[in-house]
Amino acid sequence: MDGMSNVTPVVIALLGAELVPAAAFGFAAERVAHTVGRWPFAIRIALPVILVVPYVVIAATQHMFRWPWFALYALLPVAMAWLLARAAAADPEQRGNWRDGLILLALGLAVDLRWLDSAWPAGLRGLNNLLLVDAGLYGFVAIRRLTGTGFDFHWRWSDWKTGLRELAFFAPAVLLLGLALGFLHPHFNVPGVGQAALTWAGIFVFVAVPEELFFRAWVQNLLERRVGRRTAFGIASVLFGLSHFNKRSVAFNWRYVLLATIAGIFYGRAWRERRRVPASAITHTCVDWLWSWWF
Repeated sequence: MDGMSNVTPVVIALLGAELVPAAAFGFAAERVAHTVGRWPFAIRIALPVILVVPYVVIAATQHMFRWPWFALYALLPVAMAWLLARAAAADPEQRGNWRDGLILLALGLAVDLRWLDSAWPAGLRGLNNLLLVDAGLYGFVAIRRLTGTGFDFHWRWSDWKTGLRELAFFAPAVLLLGLALGFLHPHFNVPGVGQAALTWAGIFVFVAVPEELFFRAWVQNLLERRVGRRTAFGIASVLFGLSHFNKRSVAFNWRYVLLATIAGIFYGRAWRERRRVPASAITHTCVDWLWSWWF
């Protein structure tokens, strides 16, 4: 599971706590947003300060607490909520506001360039990413009330049908190209059923859902309102590819960028068919899962 190892009972408890807000938005977004909307403005904006708690617990138990990190994790979710409240007021048509872009840029760079990783012990990067997911969901769903994201985990058969169809379309093309570029190196590895299932679930939770939420539900969704469906689709796919520029290399890894851009096309297709994050997350998870075992 990307970003999650060194698991202890404390880590498991914090993981469960961080999954609660994401699950609430995934299964009852309208209800949660309606409830939050009834609170006084100051409480709505200040509430996400509680997201500092996972950092405090981990840092205290690992003896690596630092006040600057505490301030960042306490203030960043609040700043996001305030900026998105301003965006909601300035852009009620939800065509995209500069504040939306600023937040997405900051989140994207922080994760991609690993600006926040040193705040966490080795193997617990996933907790940081889930914390940012919670902050983003609160801001964009409960405060901004952004529509059309598709972050809805009332599972449908169509999610699997769409996700697996895009996997079938994507796999042959990327396999041939990856082999031709010398990027893919096949090896035979047959995991046990339990290990395979756990790996799939880990990739889904810690990699696919956060990335699909960011690139499809937020970036592609907002871009569609500004530049149209096709252009937004292309831009989001390229941005997804570029976010992999430093993977497996200290230099610009153009092969990874190219293949990730192609992957982004199929993930974007899966999402926009019915605007469903679960559909694109299934394609994304299966690609990474197969890659982890056989390439």
